[in-house]
Amino acid sequence: MAPSFDWWAKGSHKGTPVVVKMENPNWSMVELEGPSEEDFLIGDTPTGGREKARGKNAKQLTWVLLLKAHRAAGCLTSIASTLVSLGSAIRRRVASGRTDTDNDTETDSTFSNENKTVKTRFYNCIKVFLWLSLLLLGFEIAAYFKGWHFGTPELQLQYIFTASFGVRDLFDWLYSRWVLIRVEYLAPPLQFLANVCIILFLIQSMDRLVLCLGCFWIRFKKIKPIPKQEAIADLESGENGFFPMVLVQIPMCNEKEVYQQSIAAVCNLDWPKSKILIQVLDDSDDPTTQLLIKEEVHKWQQEGAHIVYRHRVIRDGYKAGNLKSAMSCSYVKDYEFVAIFDADFQPTPDFLKRTVPHFKDNEDLGLVQARWSFVNKDENLLTRLQNINLSFHFEVEQQVNGVFINFFGFNGTAGVWRIKALEDSGGWLERTTVEDMDIAVRAHLQGWKFIFLNDVECQCELPESYEAYRKQQHRWHSGPMQLFRLCLPDIIRAKISVWKKFNMIFLFFLLRKLILPFYSFTLFCIILPMTMFVPEAELPAWVVCYIPATMSFLNILPAPKSFPFIVPYLLFENTMSVTKFNAMVSGLFQLGSAYEWVVTKKSGRSSEGDLVSLVEKGPKHQRRGSEPNLDEMKADLQQEQKATKKKHNRIYTKELALAFLLLTASARSLLSAQGIHFYFLLFQGISFLLVGLDLIGEQVL
Repeated sequence: MAPSFDWWAKGSHKGTPVVVKMENPNWSMVELEGPSEEDFLIGDTPTGGREKARGKNAKQLTWVLLLKAHRAAGCLTSIASTLVSLGSAIRRRVASGRTDTDNDTETDSTFSNENKTVKTRFYNCIKVFLWLSLLLLGFEIAAYFKGWHFGTPELQLQYIFTASFGVRDLFDWLYSRWVLIRVEYLAPPLQFLANVCIILFLIQSMDRLVLCLGCFWIRFKKIKPIPKQEAIADLESGENGFFPMVLVQIPMCNEKEVYQQSIAAVCNLDWPKSKILIQVLDDSDDPTTQLLIKEEVHKWQQEGAHIVYRHRVIRDGYKAGNLKSAMSCSYVKDYEFVAIFDADFQPTPDFLKRTVPHFKDNEDLGLVQARWSFVNKDENLLTRLQNINLSFHFEVEQQVNGVFINFFGFNGTAGVWRIKALEDSGGWLERTTVEDMDIAVRAHLQGWKFIFLNDVECQCELPESYEAYRKQQHRWHSGPMQLFRLCLPDIIRAKISVWKKFNMIFLFFLLRKLILPFYSFTLFCIILPMTMFVPEAELPAWVVCYIPATMSFLNILPAPKSFPFIVPYLLFENTMSVTKFNAMVSGLFQLGSAYEWVVTKKSGRSSEGDLVSLVEKGPKHQRRGSEPNLDEMKADLQQEQKATKKKHNRIYTKELALAFLLLTASARSLLSAQGIHFYFLLFQGISFLLVGLDLIGEQVL
């Protein structure tokens, strides 16, 4: 049998040729031999057969490797195309020459009071850190290749002065002196500042954890404010029930994209017409917008709505001045409550019926606040990340503070005030850019209580461009610091409990408005990169990775559908810390940019279905007033689809400078083999780069 087997094994059969066609154009055709029977008879074959079998297996392995290489080449091709598209986007941004120091023609008057010297001072400080880090990176790379290898935190010198006297000895002397300066002078203060920020980070994390536990307790116990049964029964009894006089205000300024939908929604509120008055408070300086809003108000007046149009000649005080002027009307004394809705807000017809009954037989109640919902939360990545933040704000912060201490910051819209509470608190003041928080703090010091209704929602829009979002966040974070400086003496002298004073000073202002942006920017954008160049001072891995990941997980719980965006959310929050820190410093020290007020740009994202629902739910005599609006919106939508939209994006210099700083620090961390620190700095640097090039969200004009 052996000779026959040798004849079969050594025959002329060499296998069936197999042709593999690669999809990648870089690979044409490869001809390989397929497996023969002897490849499966290794156990009984002689030594020569085994060698041939090994050769056949090697060819099969080569085939598999070629297929793997084909897949890798395809992956590299997709990565290359992505990089090419990113590079083209960067070239377009650079070629446009538009930076955050340039102002739009529409907002030049708004920024006329801004001090440009103050605006660039922060950017110059970041540039100093950037150039210093680049210089140190070159120095460290040269030292690394000369044998100075070290880890963190222990310095492991492997190159001792063994070379002859010359240039290398001079470099070694310089680097050894640099190491001693780091150890003796730079590391101790940097480590002290890092430890302070870590303590603040832990305190703020504990506050966030306590708020989440409070929210879980509210859900577990199903706690929510419930109006008294008498008030509900009065509403169901018809016109003779509990229907107090309600004033509804819609402040707006050059918001022609959204005025129709807000006026239509408010005019369809289910409330007796004799018990409600709607004020459209138009601060627009555009004559065309003024004319459009006047015509809309006149249209609803003809349909029987109790609505008036007001326009100020002297537009001082922004929104606070507008509301203050409206409250000075003589007929306001006939009304008991005032509901406020910004121009992009659309209350449901039963909004007043779900909020006003809470005031009945509750004389200490000054404010009922509803939560916001967003019609464009899935429009782009920027709106998705905003939805995470605001969902946590309403679901956790506002609800927990409302249930346990009856105090929270008024959100400026979608709320109903008792007019007596406004008057007792001094009314609207124009001293800050956060008039809503100002009136809430003063009302709380007067002993008024607040209620937050998490189950009553009011639709609105999120800013879809980074430019609009950045301006909004600057106002929201500079205003509280202005208010803190002004209200601190009043809080100390107020006749309220020590616990309420502690809550307002430490938790409400210092921890959540000052400490949060301070440590977020200082710890992750300045101290962490510096510890890469001064490795004797270190940040533990749990500070860099584990606790921030845990806090991001808690923040995203109120918006569970956003879990796929948890990593972008963590990175984006650190990226926004630049704007928030700058705003906080401006407000605290009353710098020029602290008094910026820019109306957040709206895009009018409300769908036609929202207007149709308003028509169906509204009274019959008002349907004819909504139908022309719907036809006009359809025509506008068709024109927008036909028109060519030109995108205007900007380059944000502070974010770009920090991007290069973090990427430089990540390159330095490779020399110390710091895994978690390297990945955090790398991805955080990329996040700053994307934001700096305005690749998150879009600004369409």
